[in-house]
Amino acid sequence: MSGGITAVANGFRGFARYLGGVMGADAYAKYLEHHKASGHREPPLGEREFWRDRTDRQDSNPQGRCC
Repeated sequence: MSGGITAVANGFRGFARYLGGVMGADAYAKYLEHHKASGHREPPLGEREFWRDRTDRQDSNPQGRCC
């Protein structure tokens, strides 16, 4: 019984990660990975600054998106 619950829980976690990726919830983590890999000298934006910048860029350059 415990194995079945674990399998369901793992499946749900995987689906949640997938859905978060589709919705863009992992964008900040991807930004940090890119920032580190690119060797930028300046520190990365804070999470709040990142989301503000991303929203401002989307508002000033609207493209096809669902909402």
